[in-house]
Amino acid sequence: MQKSRLGISVGMLGAAVCFMGLFGGYTPILIAAGYVLLFEENAWLKKNSVKAVAVMIGISVFCTAIGYIPDAISLVSSLLNIFGSHFSISIVSNIVSFVVEAMSLIRSLILFMMGLKALNQGTVSVPVIDNLIDKHMAA
Repeated sequence: MQKSRLGISVGMLGAAVCFMGLFGGYTPILIAAGYVLLFEENAWLKKNSVKAVAVMIGISVFCTAIGYIPDAISLVSSLLNIFGSHFSISIVSNIVSFVVEAMSLIRSLILFMMGLKALNQGTVSVPVIDNLIDKHMAA
């Protein structure tokens, strides 16, 4: 079992990074992933840390993009209010809210499974993120 510079196993540190994203949010995971990228030499650990951050950022970007749909409808409604008309599609807001909540649950499940698998230096396949990391990260 390979040890990190902190004296704990590489798998344990990888799991800690994933769980920091799950329970702590962006600040702890960015600090932990930054430490791993700067000071650790294990390629699996670096890739796992980047993947955990990429999962969080990717899902946040998706949710933000989806959130623009009700904003655009609200903008059209505001424009029409100037002319005394009204426009509303409330079902769209409900669907977007559902999608955002579902993506939040999916993010939590992915990070949780990544953390559990990391204890044995395993990985969880997330095809879009894996392809992005493989393309942009040095081997």
